Amino acid sequence: MSVTVLLAEDQADNRDILARRLTRQGYAVVEAEDGVVAVQAFLRQTPDIVLMDLSMPNMGGLDAMKVIRETASGRETPIIALTAHAMDSVREECLAAGFSAFATKPVDFAALLRLMQTLVGAENSADDSGGAAGGQVRA
Repeated sequence: MSVTVLLAEDQADNRDILARRLTRQGYAVVEAEDGVVAVQAFLRQTPDIVLMDLSMPNMGGLDAMKVIRETASGRETPIIALTAHAMDSVREECLAAGFSAFATKPVDFAALLRLMQTLVGAENSADDSGGAAGGQVRA
């Protein structure tokens, strides 16, 4: 069974690279270029996990996550905040607001895969070489 990932990222190059890498690892990827499209895609697809950029046009990742969390299926779906802002205050704000975990950009792909596998119990394998354990999982 394939795990479906909703990837919300406004930068087309970043979205394309991450989507291709996830697809090569066996994930089914649904792409969204902003928060509005991410919410619509979530309602249509009900993905197993969401990777949500915080800074996007039309609706930012924090607001999109809050809308998703208001849905029945969105309450339990793991949502990982992706951001270039690595400050502890941003991480704490994201986790307190309802994100399941936090990962910084540039993305340490092996660490992100481990984090995703922890959150969804995925059987997908990844090259675990390099990189320390990634984002912060909310307890």
